[in-house]
Amino acid sequence: MSADSKQPQPPPPGDDWGAATADTTSLLLSGARLTDGRTVDVRLGGGRIEAVGTAGSLTAVGARVDLTGYLLLPAPAEPHLHADTALGADTPGPVSYAADEVQRRATEAALLQLGHGATALRAHVRVGDVQGLGPLEAVLQARRSLRGLADLTTVAVPRLLTGVAGADGLAMLRDALKMGAGVVGGCPDLDPDPTGYVEAVLEVAAEHGAPVDLHTEGDDPARLARLAAMAGGLRAGVAIGPCAGLDRLPADVARRTADRLAAAGVTVVTLPQGGCSAVEGRGAAPARLLRAAGVRLAAGGGALRDAANPVGRGDPLEPAYLLASQDGLRPQDAYDAVSAAARAAMGLPEVRVEAGFPAELLAVRGERLTGVLSLAYSRIVIHRGRVVARTSAVREYCDSAAALDLPRQARPESGGAPGGSDVRS
Repeated sequence: MSADSKQPQPPPPGDDWGAATADTTSLLLSGARLTDGRTVDVRLGGGRIEAVGTAGSLTAVGARVDLTGYLLLPAPAEPHLHADTALGADTPGPVSYAADEVQRRATEAALLQLGHGATALRAHVRVGDVQGLGPLEAVLQARRSLRGLADLTTVAVPRLLTGVAGADGLAMLRDALKMGAGVVGGCPDLDPDPTGYVEAVLEVAAEHGAPVDLHTEGDDPARLARLAAMAGGLRAGVAIGPCAGLDRLPADVARRTADRLAAAGVTVVTLPQGGCSAVEGRGAAPARLLRAAGVRLAAGGGALRDAANPVGRGDPLEPAYLLASQDGLRPQDAYDAVSAAARAAMGLPEVRVEAGFPAELLAVRGERLTGVLSLAYSRIVIHRGRVVARTSAVREYCDSAAALDLPRQARPESGGAPGGSDVRS
């Protein structure tokens, strides 16, 4: 199989790739399959879904993209990306925090995830210490360069917020929000006074009307109970993650803790691929237990080829696959964790393949969600009503009796594998 996102692949017949990526007033997605088994046409306009009809019922006013053989889904989102350290695993020595390096890595990481389907990303960025606000400014610059391709929101993550040492962190956090950070973040586990840290975060968030997204292992039930009690009144919402420590607690303690988080309306962002700090143990939050308790559960990728996980994929279908294969979630629930639930955790509007909803969509070659989560290469990504990324993959077999009568895709430049068969996947 070959899959090269850097080299443009020829579009399927009847496909207007160039026009679909331009700023058009209308885009018709024809012959798409939905998860309920229907095959439909979908017309987009003004960044929203204008109409959904049976295949062949809608007329193309502008460009048309043939989605025959593709499953059309609400686009996933990435709720937990560390943009300032992403793609730094192969760097000799400590990762560079030079502004141009951070901006380059953050942009490349966002584009990698966009190519996999994530049209919205929430990036956690350290502020304070010797780097000050430099990394945040670099990621904000990356956000500006990505405008029209993907929506990138930044989370300001100070190290200390309590005591004498925390005074600078508090000032830096407020400055970060004035600069353009959209979310108040942090890691209370690293502060000498975790409860005081959470209180400070919630106070600053209330001042600015900003949501909160905290990084915690979740291995201290009393601390989580206090967090839930304090967070319940924040209207903008509170998310915590990765909470892998919950899975190491006694079952009855974990259940009671999950009940408290559910009652407070706290969202848990699990990272099925592993933690996002090099000092953490591996593992993930107990997804089935949290869902059974009624906790809002979203899933993200976390570390992306950095010191914590040098092989992170940046593919939102990966955590969905792991939730289904390792935690036993139904495929639809697993995909919802990286799409609907992730978007809700990020304060984004709901997406459905129905008229009136935002045109944030992912088309993946395949017939059913189970196959898509198992193995999915060819993808078409739509953001604000236009195609912003495309990946085409071709698996080639040599001539053999074992190849059977497989579907063939003739490649214009070569006419297909000599004497064999090509299969798009």
